[in-house]
Amino acid sequence: MTRTPTVLKRSDWAKNDRLWHGHFEGKDIGTNVTVLFYSTEEIGKGPRLHVHPYDEVFIIRAGRALFTIGDEEIEAEAGQILLGPAGLPHKFVNLGPGLLDTTDIHLNDTWIQTNLDEPS
Repeated sequence: MTRTPTVLKRSDWAKNDRLWHGHFEGKDIGTNVTVLFYSTEEIGKGPRLHVHPYDEVFIIRAGRALFTIGDEEIEAEAGQILLGPAGLPHKFVNLGPGLLDTTDIHLNDTWIQTNLDEPS
């Protein structure tokens, strides 16, 4: 089977004209990975606690973040890469100062996420 290149325009995935924020699913471009772009300038902001049935790779492109992956808290900064194993609850927040910019690679052709309540 011959495959052809696929090109997505920014308007196909981005939610913001300035920040890298949005996603595309692999099923829409014929691949087995889904990619989320997350950007925020707000300190303390980030995705809520959640879990996926597949591994997720986090690439910190700019800034600093506090990741909670399972029972571990990890301070990460630009240039570092973390793994969120399948089935392990995780979240992260911008530690600042300034912009947090991540590229999150979901090792699945669709985005499957179960949001969780924060432990007391």
